[in-house]
Amino acid sequence: MERNLLRYIWKHTRRQQVFVLAIVLLSMIPYFAAFDLPKQIINGPIQGSGFETPDSTQVFGAFELSIPFTELTYRFPGIELDRMSMLMALSGVFLLLVVINGLFKFYINTYKGRLGERLLRRIRFELVDRVLRFPPSALKQAHGAEVSTMVKDEVEPFGGFTGDAFVQPVMLGGQAAAALFFIFLQSLWLGLIAFAMVAIQVGIIPKMRRRLIDLGRQRQITARHLAGKVGEIVDGIDTIHAYDTSNYERADIARRLGHIYKIRYELYQWKFLVKFVNNFLSQLTPFLFYSIGGYFALRGSLDVGQLVAVINAYKDLPGPLKELIDWDQSRQDVQVKYEQVLEQFEPGQLVDPALHQLNPVMPSYTAEAVVAHNLTVADGSGARTLDNVSLKVERGETVALIDNSGNGAESLAEALARIVWPVAGRVSLGETDLLELPEAISGRRITYASADGYFFHGSLKDNLLYGLKHAPTTTVSYSGEDASTRRWEVREAELAGNCSYDLNADWIDRRSTSVLRGFDDDLKQSLLRALDAVQLTSDVMELALHSYLDPEENPGMAERVVEMRHALREALHAEGAAHIVAHFDPSAYNVEATVAENLLFAATRMSGATGRDVTDSEYLFEVLEVTKLFDMLYGMGLKIAEDIVEIFADLPPEHPFFQQLERITAEDIAQYQQLLQRLQVRGDAGLSEEEARSIVRLSLHYIEPRFRFGVLTQEIMDAVVAARDSFYSHLPAELQDRVERYDPHRYMAAATLRENVLFGKLSHRVADAPARIRKIAGEIMREKGLFESFLGLGLSFEVGTGGRRLTLTQRHKLSLARALVRRSDFYVFNRPLPGLDRRVQEEIVKAVLDFLREQDNDPAIMWVLSNTSLSRLFHRVVVFDRGKVVEDGTFETLDRESGIFKSLVA
Repeated sequence: MERNLLRYIWKHTRRQQVFVLAIVLLSMIPYFAAFDLPKQIINGPIQGSGFETPDSTQVFGAFELSIPFTELTYRFPGIELDRMSMLMALSGVFLLLVVINGLFKFYINTYKGRLGERLLRRIRFELVDRVLRFPPSALKQAHGAEVSTMVKDEVEPFGGFTGDAFVQPVMLGGQAAAALFFIFLQSLWLGLIAFAMVAIQVGIIPKMRRRLIDLGRQRQITARHLAGKVGEIVDGIDTIHAYDTSNYERADIARRLGHIYKIRYELYQWKFLVKFVNNFLSQLTPFLFYSIGGYFALRGSLDVGQLVAVINAYKDLPGPLKELIDWDQSRQDVQVKYEQVLEQFEPGQLVDPALHQLNPVMPSYTAEAVVAHNLTVADGSGARTLDNVSLKVERGETVALIDNSGNGAESLAEALARIVWPVAGRVSLGETDLLELPEAISGRRITYASADGYFFHGSLKDNLLYGLKHAPTTTVSYSGEDASTRRWEVREAELAGNCSYDLNADWIDRRSTSVLRGFDDDLKQSLLRALDAVQLTSDVMELALHSYLDPEENPGMAERVVEMRHALREALHAEGAAHIVAHFDPSAYNVEATVAENLLFAATRMSGATGRDVTDSEYLFEVLEVTKLFDMLYGMGLKIAEDIVEIFADLPPEHPFFQQLERITAEDIAQYQQLLQRLQVRGDAGLSEEEARSIVRLSLHYIEPRFRFGVLTQEIMDAVVAARDSFYSHLPAELQDRVERYDPHRYMAAATLRENVLFGKLSHRVADAPARIRKIAGEIMREKGLFESFLGLGLSFEVGTGGRRLTLTQRHKLSLARALVRRSDFYVFNRPLPGLDRRVQEEIVKAVLDFLREQDNDPAIMWVLSNTSLSRLFHRVVVFDRGKVVEDGTFETLDRESGIFKSLVA
């Protein structure tokens, strides 16, 4: 990138700058004319110069225009006007000039804004493009939060300055020069005074502002480091809480903020000192005009109209002059920021842009082996993790890579994936150095997966298919307003130096899926087979069952879920297992549900604003009072409180019994104990209304088969069922969107998919109820052809930033599944499943190997194993010790020899 910001701006906006500069010069004509007009108005119609008699007239608007290089001349004789008419005419011209000057400013400022935004877009795109071309070593040293802060915030001033880079000095300098020239025309002495004051301001103010620039640079750097630290805290919040270092981090943040405060306070002091000096010099000039100009006017060497015109012209001089000084400071400031940004985005070596060229079709390239030639890799400290290693892996081989000590196997895997660059030697794919191959070849022929694979914000499916999104595979046809919008997007992208690829096109390369049989469902089969291989299908199904489906967006699926609901009920009856589910009945009490669920007989949503449950609403307690349920539930709640206090009062807070109480903590037990003690002393009068309601809430969340306190009588159950309609008779508007009444023939959007299928509650009396219902429901789901639909709903689950909404094990499996979805010639797996149970690891490794062996392209598989015993599943075993290959052979051969491998297996 160009080192000087002004040259960078001129290079990319030359044509636009020339155009707007021409507009600026053109605007100087009406701007200068507006200076002389007030003098003509005052000396002419107002003071009567030229209108000595009442019937005197003067010519208005006369002019003569000669066309250059011709003899053509156009004359306008003008209009004879009396004194009053001349006053109105000149005033009208003055108003017209004001409008014209305003329109010029409006157009120039709008054009500058568009110019600045285009260049800002160009710079941001170029910086992100450079990040994508950083060498791995530079990326490991870069701090993500700081880089994003620079791209988002620190380059923001460049856009504002772009429009002013050349236009502002020309326009402001022209305005100041026009005003100064006009003052000289009226009076030489007043012109010299104005010129002297301008020289003083231009000489002093920029020097005083150099300190401001230094302080601004310090503020920017410290703010960037603060952003990086905050990013570290967010990323490492689990570690902070695990090690109780939150107060250490608070101290660090406080120190940083104190340093920033010190810089900013000094910045304010200098800023307002400069402003004071500048304002003083600006106001000193009018004082000299009034005193010296008044003296000349009293002596008669300067008329009043000229003095007024000089003062009026000077009013337009400090503004442009101040802005011109501000422009110079801004220029120096953005140049410093620009240089600082360049320092962060110039790592010394960048990947050649040609290696990232867009290729919708993978370039033809035949490689039967990947070879490491005398490969040496170093870590961040310079220590060698791989030392002069030579290794060749042919297509079709399955190779287990094992580390005895050191990280040689991991370093080799990273080098094969271009995640690290060797300090000596090279990796070649076929006959060509891997680093010289376009990513369209290396990034598709070689697939890499590790435990620390990153997941982007989006759905599970988006992340699974991420490895197939190399280039647009289709074009989108736009029409009407969409077509004009797309043309505008392409034009603006090209003007800003951005790529104009269409994100709305299909980017998924279906020719690169792992299952490739020429059928339309190859992509779907690749996804399903990959999920099965890594044992992630059940997890995705669980995510689906706990997801919400909008029946208006997908009415067909909602209808089929209701059909499955009825089929499940019939299947349970047919197998004699109807007792494991207590289905919802509008006329009966469901003993497996809470009292509140029976009263509402509905699926409910939490309040979006407060996160409160419907049972916390004022309206519910009003219904309880009206239906006489409050007293019944209050008495029931007292018995529940006595029982839980008796059972839990003497238990420590961490006792497992508390896990049986979903909404009650050890602190709540202590509060209920105090309430009961007060009741014994004072009776019901000793409790407040809120405390009485807290006792009623114990009843609202009570399930008899679960807690078995024997407090739920038939009378209470009948009263609850009878009160259902009363709850809905005057339901307030704020609750109507949060309550969806149960209907056996309708899908409930407020309930999860699982709740909609079950339409009831599993029995607490049957221990194996969850397993039995899962088996029966799974069979019906497949019979109804809903398996893939449900799985699709699970695949739409949003994984969150970095996949944080998934468990660690799920993230590891997802990273491996993402690699299996795509077809490659070489697969490199770098400890993708750490920490998994040995049995599960073995099952997944076997399934992955079987799945990849089915591919007709005969891929090679290199797997860095954390479980050495699994190496028996591979054709070849390579053992590393301190960065060197110490053993290389089949499992049987190495196991017979007395070496490092045999001791590792043992």
